[in-house]
Amino acid sequence: MMELEPATGIRPKIDRRPRIDEPLPVKLVAVEGVRKPAPAGAEVQLDAFYVGLLGFERMPPETDLNYRAENVALRFDVQEHPVEHEGLRPQGIEVPSLAEAEMKLIDGKYEYVRQRGVVLGTETIVMRDPAGNWIELIELRPI
Repeated sequence: MMELEPATGIRPKIDRRPRIDEPLPVKLVAVEGVRKPAPAGAEVQLDAFYVGLLGFERMPPETDLNYRAENVALRFDVQEHPVEHEGLRPQGIEVPSLAEAEMKLIDGKYEYVRQRGVVLGTETIVMRDPAGNWIELIELRPI
């Protein structure tokens, strides 16, 4: 068995500079904040999907459905009446690993379609979020 000698008076200096949070693992493919409709009562499913599965961060106040990605915010307008979606164009979301995201979708029993892109070697996952909005998961590839 090996024993260590006691430390001799070396003390770390306390760094008083403000800490910078680690970047979030997801980015929205958007220039500015995104607004989407959501039916009332889907808050728990949206939290589980966007925070638990994709890695977004919930923004205050807790009474609103606002999520923060690395670059911009995703906000949901909760509607009591039936939700009408403006179009079928999916909202792009960049994730660190498409394979990991797919495994989480399989574990969560979400329906999705894996599709090949126009550019050789690109693949995406297209699906609907719990609010019924179309989203497209894209693997983040550093340049």
